[in-house]
Amino acid sequence: MKRYGIAEWYGEPFKHMPPERRRELARIALDPDRRKAPDCPFQQVKRTCSKKGGVCSIRPYRRYLGNHLHDRIGEAAGNPVITCPRRFEQSNLVPRWLARIVGFNESNSFLAREVPFMRSPSTNKPAGRMDLVVAGGNTASSRWYGLEMQAVYFSGKGMDSDFERLAMDDKALPPASAEIRRPDWRSSSAKRLMPQLQIKAPTLRRWATKLAVAVDAEFFEAIGGQSQSPSHDLDEGDIIWLVPWINEDYQLKQRHWEVLSLEASSDKLLAAETVKRLEFEQALRDRLRLLEVPEQD
Repeated sequence: MKRYGIAEWYGEPFKHMPPERRRELARIALDPDRRKAPDCPFQQVKRTCSKKGGVCSIRPYRRYLGNHLHDRIGEAAGNPVITCPRRFEQSNLVPRWLARIVGFNESNSFLAREVPFMRSPSTNKPAGRMDLVVAGGNTASSRWYGLEMQAVYFSGKGMDSDFERLAMDDKALPPASAEIRRPDWRSSSAKRLMPQLQIKAPTLRRWATKLAVAVDAEFFEAIGGQSQSPSHDLDEGDIIWLVPWINEDYQLKQRHWEVLSLEASSDKLLAAETVKRLEFEQALRDRLRLLEVPEQD
C-alpha cells in the first residue's frame, strides 16, 4: 500500500529530517502566526514562507516493512509533486530556461513578478496578475513573454492532523500519514489552470507575444504527457509548456518543453472520460440518503 505524504517541508527534504527538527517545524506549521516560519530557500529575494503549513511538495511512500513499525513511511513510490508555486523558483531555473528558448541573452534578461493583467470595471483596481514576465531588455521596445507557474492541489483532509502527530513524535523514521490524500489533477488543471490560459493566451496573442506555463513532470503526465511529435517551433502555437522535475537530490531540473496551441492545451487540460452508466448508478446508490424534511414550526 502506498500513500502520499510530505516530500519537502519549509524547503527541507522530509524523510531524513531529525525528529527534533520535525517537531520544531510541526509547531511552526500549527502556529497561526506565519511570521515565525523559516525563510523560503527557493525565492531569490529573502522572504518568509507564506504557504500555510509550509509543504513544498508531496510524494507517495510505501509503508515501512520492518518489525513493529508499520505506521512509518518506507521507500518513496514516485517523484515529488509540487504543491507550492514558489518551489518552481529554485535558482530561477524556469525563467532562465524560457529566456534561452525564446532567444534572449540570459545574462541580459530581466524578470518582473506579479504584474497586473486584469482590472475590475467596478473598482478600477487590479483583479488578476501575471505570475512572471521574462523580458529581453528593460526598454519599452523589448520583447517579453508571460510565465504562469501552476502547482498542484491535493484532495483529502488538511495536513493539521499530520502536523499534530509530528509535533509529538520522536522516532527516527517519520510516521506515515493517517489520512488518504492524493494530487487533485482535475482541480489543478481544468478548474484552475485552464481559465488562466483562456483569459491570458488570446490577449498575449493579440499583443504579438506568448504565454509560457510551468507545471511539474507528474502534473504533465497526468494530463497526457508530451505530444507524439513535440514542437519546438515558437510559431506553431500560443503556449510554451515548460516541464521541470525534482530529482532524488531535491534539485529542480529541466525535463521537457514543447509548444502547443491554446486549443490543444485546452483539450489536454480537459481530458477526461465519462464513467459507464452502471458504474455511476452503483456509486449513486451507495450515496443515496433519505431526504429529510424539517418539522414545521
